[in-house]
Amino acid sequence: MAFGRITRGTGSRPISDINMTPLIDVMLVLLVIFMITAPLMTSSLKLDLPRAAGSPGSEAASFLAVAIDADGRLFVGDRPADRAELAQRSRAAAQHDPATEVQLRADRSVPYGRVAELIGVLQEAGLSRIGFVTDAPDAAAATAAPSTAPAAASK
Repeated sequence: MAFGRITRGTGSRPISDINMTPLIDVMLVLLVIFMITAPLMTSSLKLDLPRAAGSPGSEAASFLAVAIDADGRLFVGDRPADRAELAQRSRAAAQHDPATEVQLRADRSVPYGRVAELIGVLQEAGLSRIGFVTDAPDAAAATAAPSTAPAAASK
């Protein structure tokens, strides 16, 4: 008396698909976190850098960021430092990699003598690759100046 099948069913098979919703949620949360924290990681030191046209900055493998604000205070990275600490950190950087580049940011109002003293300290420590960081001139002012010069010459 067979009321049903005699063969046995295979049963439920495991699902081989990956649920993407949790992965996308985690990705979006990480994206928001990085968008909020990225601006906080930039330099918070306010300097009025001189404007100069020149080549873009180099992407040196190792560099030491040094800054002088309008009051003449020294900063290594974003942290305040005195002359002795700057000399010690620059000597350590020179011993680690003699090709370390110094990226010097000096406020526009800092006297030239103060910048020259700083360069002397860096060179005494063994660092000779020193780059000056400036702001790029306004693009509108740079393009307006050449276009007005020929017009004035033709008059």
